[in-house]
Amino acid sequence: MELFLKIANKGTIEYMLLGAGTSLMVAIFSLFFGSVLGLVSAAMKMSKSKILRGIATVYVEIFRGTPMMLQIMIFYLCGPIFTKFLFGFVYTPNPIIVGIFAVSINSGAYITELFRAAIQSIDKGQWEASKTIGLNYFETMRYVILPQSLKRILPPFVNEFIVLIKDSSLLSTIGAVELLQTATVLGGKYYNYLIPLSMAAVMYLVMTLTIAHFARKLERRLAESD
Repeated sequence: MELFLKIANKGTIEYMLLGAGTSLMVAIFSLFFGSVLGLVSAAMKMSKSKILRGIATVYVEIFRGTPMMLQIMIFYLCGPIFTKFLFGFVYTPNPIIVGIFAVSINSGAYITELFRAAIQSIDKGQWEASKTIGLNYFETMRYVILPQSLKRILPPFVNEFIVLIKDSSLLSTIGAVELLQTATVLGGKYYNYLIPLSMAAVMYLVMTLTIAHFARKLERRLAESD
């Protein structure tokens, strides 16, 4: 108990809360950029153009078929090499920015399939009805298809957000000071990893369970509005 109080002091908790905030920020930005990328990629996969479908398919297969940690390491360690080869200069990568970039691209590959499945689940009769009243493709997507798709995509979308919060811990491998990294630093400082890692686990649980709780409430409200 004395050791716990020594480690779990105000400074330690504040430091870990900053790390938790970084993890949450990475997840939020990655979900946003991944959603934009996923929506564009889903549209490409459903396009009549074989080239666009091919590009989207290759993107999804590569980033869903390889480990996220590997992708993060490639972007962080090989990015400076590529910029030197292409542009003639070397830059020092920011772990947080590179992490958000890598996680966004990875998440976009999964969100692509979420959007595609949700859009294709809408009855084809609604497309035909939209054409009948004079709506073009983009108007049909904006006013008819996407609003219904978003309701169906909400549960897996929230699950993807929760996964991103947990996967943000992978950024510790490139030195980003997120929640897991703060726990590791404190473990080395106090020569005790159990307490800081346990505190990190509790913080991860608080974030994920809170998000899941509010998502269930939102899902019920959306169901009532149908």
